[in-house]
Amino acid sequence: MIELLTANTPNGKKISIMLEEIKFEYKVTKINILKGAQFDPKFREISPFSKIPVIIDHDNKTSVFESGAILIYLGEKSGKFYPEKNKGLIIQWLMGQMAYVGPMLGQHHQFHHYNPGKSNWGEERYFKIAKTIYKDLDERLGKSKFLAGDYSIADIATFPWIARHEWHDVGLKKFKHLTRWYNEISSREAVIKGFDLLNREEKIPKP
Repeated sequence: MIELLTANTPNGKKISIMLEEIKFEYKVTKINILKGAQFDPKFREISPFSKIPVIIDHDNKTSVFESGAILIYLGEKSGKFYPEKNKGLIIQWLMGQMAYVGPMLGQHHQFHHYNPGKSNWGEERYFKIAKTIYKDLDERLGKSKFLAGDYSIADIATFPWIARHEWHDVGLKKFKHLTRWYNEISSREAVIKGFDLLNREEKIPKP
């Protein structure tokens, strides 16, 4: 049994999608980040930066924090979506998501979606970066069906962030290859189920 401690965010959805893909038994424990539950001392024992998601693998009494590390852990444990033959390329695209795609789109959310009008500089800067991210991903996906060849944890990590395309106002449909990738992943049964993290009939936004 895997326990997923999370909130309903792109980083949390990465893990629920992965767990659905590998068909592991799991349960979700909601961490109410709006009420500061991530700062509870007991949670900080397994998440030293007070961030979600975290998993507890009750089979071997192991906890793992940071979504990229969790995906690697689950990929290695299941033997799926993180093959030995392609680990080098997969890890590059996974780290690209962790270090660039997620943090930069997250800042775009803060300035453009949550706090419009508070900082023209911030809005312009992160909107420009968001458009660059879309362009770069589209360019890559014009050369490769998925980010690292075959469908992998790199795609699972990146997809939930692009699924917030309505917040970005970049225009997903303008990017042919990225849209093709997005639609293909959106049609996967495990992705549909995992995206609905809290079982609220949450649907994947269409391009």
